[in-house]
Amino acid sequence: MTTMSAPEGEISVYSSLIGRRIMILCAACLLLAASFIFDISNGPGNFPMSKVVEVLWDKASHGVRMEVIIWDFRLPIALTAVLVGAMLAVAGAQMQTILNNPLAEPFTLGISTAASFGAALAIVLGWSLIPGVGHLIVTINAFLFAFGTCAFILLATRLKGVSSETIILFGIAIFFVFNAALAMMQYRASEDQLSRIVFWMMGSLTRASWEKIGLGTALLAVVIPICLMRSWQLTALRMGEETARSMGVDVNRLRAEMLLIISLLAATAVAFVGTVGFVGLVGPHIARMIVGEDQRFFLPLSALIGALMMSLTSILSKMITPGVLYPIGIITALIGVPVFISVILSTRRDRLS
Repeated sequence: MTTMSAPEGEISVYSSLIGRRIMILCAACLLLAASFIFDISNGPGNFPMSKVVEVLWDKASHGVRMEVIIWDFRLPIALTAVLVGAMLAVAGAQMQTILNNPLAEPFTLGISTAASFGAALAIVLGWSLIPGVGHLIVTINAFLFAFGTCAFILLATRLKGVSSETIILFGIAIFFVFNAALAMMQYRASEDQLSRIVFWMMGSLTRASWEKIGLGTALLAVVIPICLMRSWQLTALRMGEETARSMGVDVNRLRAEMLLIISLLAATAVAFVGTVGFVGLVGPHIARMIVGEDQRFFLPLSALIGALMMSLTSILSKMITPGVLYPIGIITALIGVPVFISVILSTRRDRLS
């Protein structure tokens, strides 16, 4: 009878752990695919799922009417939900990593609200922080306000004596400041401008388009590989700034890179669907409970859970009241607030223990 040596046993345990995490990622992909197909199937008409799959495979298989319903209306909305959920979850995961705070995400720290205010400036006053950007004025403004807010938060973390709880309070203050500024924009807006601002503040998937889908896909295709290339550095940063520096990580450069990525993801998501809260909190929180802090698995699973959450939100927005499409921001808030409270309570227990 042969016994396994200690190194061989450790390798076996590690291989088993990696295999289990890969299976978890595969299961999340399958759940997302099922939710995605159901989202496309759900809506006025109640088409069988088999029929929807056939139209997705062959546009002309069931006539022009089905082609228009599926390819021009339902599919763009379902894809936008998946992309925006992934973008917000990745932004939240990286913000929690660089700030070392499980409560950090674009919405709770006021970044999404800042981006919405930047968009409102363009909508109501036509002001742009960069002149001559044409039809991109709304998106550019949203990005610059999101980036500026991220930069302010990052600078605040370097102040002496500032704790992670203080950073959250900074974020709450930023949220209320930009919320008040948005209210001022609403007060002076015309009827058409007001409806556009309300769209930003409540979140909606109704303005999905193939152009936005292409941009979102390209953004994630660039951002996720960059984050995975820095996975060990980000994992080291979660063990503490001093530990990361001792392992050779350029912490300042890493935070600057992630800051740019977070700003780009948050601003693009807001530009697509408006303000959607708590996806960047819930997705990473669930992923961390399942696979831990290893960024090789934590980041992809966060993106998949965020995409799944938004896909399910899209389904719920159509099912609550038949014929009525509810704003997705309302639903994500109802889901996210209990999770937000549970994270606060668990963080407090960890500190007391």
